[in-house]
Amino acid sequence: MTNTNAPPMKPPFPRSLFARLMLIWLIGMALVLAASFALFVGERERAGRDALYEGIAQEIAATVAILDGLPPAERDSRIDELSRRRLRLSLRQAPHNLPPQPSDHALRQALVAALPGNPVELRTMRPPGANHSMFLVTILLSDGTPLTVRLPDIGPSPPPPTPPDRLLAALVPLVIGVALLTWIAVRIATKPLSRMAAAARALGENPGGAPMDTRGPIEVAQAATAFNHMQQRIGEHIAERTRILAAISHDLQTPITRLRLRAEMVPDDALRERIQGDLDAMQTLVQEGLSYAKSMETTTPPQPIDLNNLIEALRDDAIDMGWQIDIHGSAPTPCPGRPGALRRALWNLIENGVKFGARVDMTLTEWPDRFEIRIRDHGTGLPPNELDKVFQPFYRTEASRNRETGGTGLGLAIARNLLHAQGGEVTLSNHAEGGLEAVVTMPNTLPG
Repeated sequence: MTNTNAPPMKPPFPRSLFARLMLIWLIGMALVLAASFALFVGERERAGRDALYEGIAQEIAATVAILDGLPPAERDSRIDELSRRRLRLSLRQAPHNLPPQPSDHALRQALVAALPGNPVELRTMRPPGANHSMFLVTILLSDGTPLTVRLPDIGPSPPPPTPPDRLLAALVPLVIGVALLTWIAVRIATKPLSRMAAAARALGENPGGAPMDTRGPIEVAQAATAFNHMQQRIGEHIAERTRILAAISHDLQTPITRLRLRAEMVPDDALRERIQGDLDAMQTLVQEGLSYAKSMETTTPPQPIDLNNLIEALRDDAIDMGWQIDIHGSAPTPCPGRPGALRRALWNLIENGVKFGARVDMTLTEWPDRFEIRIRDHGTGLPPNELDKVFQPFYRTEASRNRETGGTGLGLAIARNLLHAQGGEVTLSNHAEGGLEAVVTMPNTLPG
C-alpha cells in the first residue's frame, strides 16, 4: 500500500564541499559557454551570409559593366550568354506590384556598395507552384536601360551586425553571471571557515560555550565534530584543573589551622608573630585559590541587575573602609547578569585601584548594545606590555612582588573569569591624564 502522506523526494545534493564547488562551476561554465556559443553561431551566420551577398553583388556588378560596354542593339543577343545558373538576366523592369525589400537589407547594401552609381531596387516574388521565393534585382544601366536579375532567395535576411553597445550589453550579463557564481562558490567555501573562526574566538573567551553546528558538507561536518571534541577535552581539562586547585586550597586550610594553633605555643613573641604572618599569607592565598576556582563556575542563572544601586553599595562599602571613591553617570535600564559575580569582579577592580592609585573614580554609561563601567585610579599606571599579563593567574608586576602590597596575583584573573562567565569583558589601559583605567563592558541581553 502506497503512503500518500510521505514527503516528496528531494533530488540528491552533493555532501562533499569539493563536489558542491565542482557542480557550481560546471553548471556556471556550461551556461556561460552556451551563451557564448549562441553569440558566436549568430555572428558566424551573419558573416557567412554577408560574404555570399558580396559575392553575388560583385557578379552582378561585373555583368552590369559588360552590358554598359556593349551597344544597345547587341545586349539582347548577349543577355543569355551572361546569365548564370543562379543569376537569370532580363532587360525588363520588374513589376512594381511586387513587395520591395527594406533599404537595410544585406543584399541591397552589398549591391549599392558594388554599384555606387547605379540605382538599385530589390523585390521578392514567389512563382506559382514554387516552394521558395525569389529575389528580383532591378538596376539601371548607364543609359537608363533597366536590368532585372532574378536569383533564388537563400533564406531570411540575417540580423544586422551587433553594435558595440549591444555586444557590451550581452557580455555584461555573462560577466555578472560569472562573478555571481564565483561569489557563491567562495561563499560556500569560506562561510564554514568563518563560522569555525568565530567558534575558535568564542572558545578562547568561554571554553564552556555551546558546541559548533555540525551541519554542512562532509568536510565541514568532520572539522566541526573534531572542533567540538577538542572543545570538550579543553573543558574537561579546565574543569579538572579547577577541581585540583579547589581541592588543594580546601585541604590546605586544615593544616594551616593546626599550624596556627601550634604557633600560639611558641614562647618567642617575635618568632610567633612572624609565623602568624606567614600563616595569614598562606590563608589568604588559599582563600584566593578557592575564589578563583569558584569564578570558573557558571551555575548561577542570570537576572536583571540595577547597576546604579550596585555601584552605590560598592561605594558605601569602600567609604566604610576609609577609601576615597567617586561615581559618575547612571544606567536607567537593568543589566542582565549574575549579581554576586558582578559585585565581586567590580570589588576586585576597585580594591586593585585603591591599592595602587589611592583614589578611584567610577563612571557608569549605558550604550544601545552594552553597559560600560570605567574604574580609574590615580596611580602611576602600567607599562603597555603588562596590561594584559596582569590578568594571568598568580602574575604580579615587578613593582608588586611583595605580597603585602601586590597581593596573590589572582584578583584580576578572578574578575575577568567572573565577567566572562556572564558575557562581559574587562580591559586595562593607561589613562591620558594619568593612572590606570579598567573598562568593564556587559551586554544588554542575557548570554546564551
